Amino acid sequence: MKTTGEGHLNGRRAARSLTRHDEGRSARNWPAQPGGLRRMGRRNIAAGRRRLDAPRRNVHRDAMLPWIHLDTAKIPGGGELKLMQRGAEFSINAGPLALMTSWMSGSEIALAEIACERLRGRRKIHILIGGYGMGFTLRAALAALPADAKVTVAELVPEILAWAKGPMEALTAGGLADPRTVIFDGDVGEAIAAGRARYDAILLDVDNGPDSLVRPGNDRLYSHQGLAAARRALKPGGLLSIWSSFASKDFTRRLGQAGFAVEEIASRAHKGKGGRHTIWVATNR
Repeated sequence: MKTTGEGHLNGRRAARSLTRHDEGRSARNWPAQPGGLRRMGRRNIAAGRRRLDAPRRNVHRDAMLPWIHLDTAKIPGGGELKLMQRGAEFSINAGPLALMTSWMSGSEIALAEIACERLRGRRKIHILIGGYGMGFTLRAALAALPADAKVTVAELVPEILAWAKGPMEALTAGGLADPRTVIFDGDVGEAIAAGRARYDAILLDVDNGPDSLVRPGNDRLYSHQGLAAARRALKPGGLLSIWSSFASKDFTRRLGQAGFAVEEIASRAHKGKGGRHTIWVATNR
């Protein structure tokens, strides 16, 4: 879940981000602040399977409806999140900015599908997802993983999970009740630090990118120390996959310096359309 405190967004790319508001992900394109690299290529990933997308919506009808404020959640460390609904559409906002929406899910689905495809053939796969968001990454992982797999979801804000079980239950689609799903109530950084060769993959979708933090404390996830902790938490050959609203040559270099083999993949926001997001797939060598 992209957890943010207001006032931490960096104006560095604000003007560019505002032009993307029509793509339904304005805030995810707002940055804030904060080797041995073998670039293995770059390819486009289509949006996720139709069955994993949000329920079909009547775009023209919903556009005529007003947004309704359903609930507010306090963020540990400051700030708040608002759950908004318009017809069949949902949005989780920080202030006036939409951090995530129910109709832009392609790259979140791709985050899970890319990792699961590369883990195919392993037994008793264990994946850590941080955070829950609207559940698209969890649903995609469960759809791709075998029955003996385990998916731990780290979520810092309890209300996010309450919303998933309440007004957004249709989006959840039983993912939280799946016997393979385990909830870690807390910061994903704590779950990483507690692991020693525990995970086959760590999937991070908690910020707008390593240079675009929506919660200042998340900076440690992308630092040299944070990447070293991720390597310790991964099994040999394990994957660290990170979602970002934009590319970063500096972060790609940092992943290589940390000892990962790095691939940078471009993914579209919605069914092959919309904004271009970046997914880093870093393999623990």
